[in-house]
Amino acid sequence: MELTKERVREIIARRVAKEFKDGDVVNLGIGLPTEVANYIPDSIYVALQSENGLIGMGPTPCEAEEDCRISNAGGSLVTIAPGGCFFDSFTSFGIIRGGHVDATVLGALQVDEKGNLANWMVPGKMVPGMGGAMDLVVGAKKVIIAMEHTAKGAPKILKNCTLPLTAASEVNMIITEKGVMEVTDKGIILKELSPYSSIEDIENSTEATLIIDEDLKVMEV
Repeated sequence: MELTKERVREIIARRVAKEFKDGDVVNLGIGLPTEVANYIPDSIYVALQSENGLIGMGPTPCEAEEDCRISNAGGSLVTIAPGGCFFDSFTSFGIIRGGHVDATVLGALQVDEKGNLANWMVPGKMVPGMGGAMDLVVGAKKVIIAMEHTAKGAPKILKNCTLPLTAASEVNMIITEKGVMEVTDKGIILKELSPYSSIEDIENSTEATLIIDEDLKVMEV
């Protein structure tokens, strides 16, 4: 079944949102990870932090709610939940580097079976650098990569990253539209498989060797 781009992003964001616990402080990276805010269950409170200096982000605003003064680190307009607050970059990175972020959700260009992450150097394009991602992957207690499984059909989960690394051996979990994978010392374990995929499909679109969990579950989408 061919999924639309919007449906792929929704599947990933919805599944990521299930990883949080009540009271967690979570940083959402720019791009797809910001959509996770729209699917956090009402039954729990998650404090969403942005490295440009705010904590307590809410869902993506509708046009009537947009406030040009409130944006995330990528410059996209966001809402602020009751009790949310603003602060300077010094305080923001003190939160990140001090180990106060329970989880960070980031996109990636490449991830490999050692848990290495490459998510900033786009080949052929001028980029300013890796930004706050370098601090987040080291400072957060859990690093979740939320990304499409392939790029124009080419695998993004590799045996070894070929692009410059953002961090080495820091990725804990990879969530794509095809499945949920845990990065361990033994390699990448496929824990959940999307109902839109198959073991053969996910193995064919992954360069790294996948260890199929004995208790493989169907991914909730």
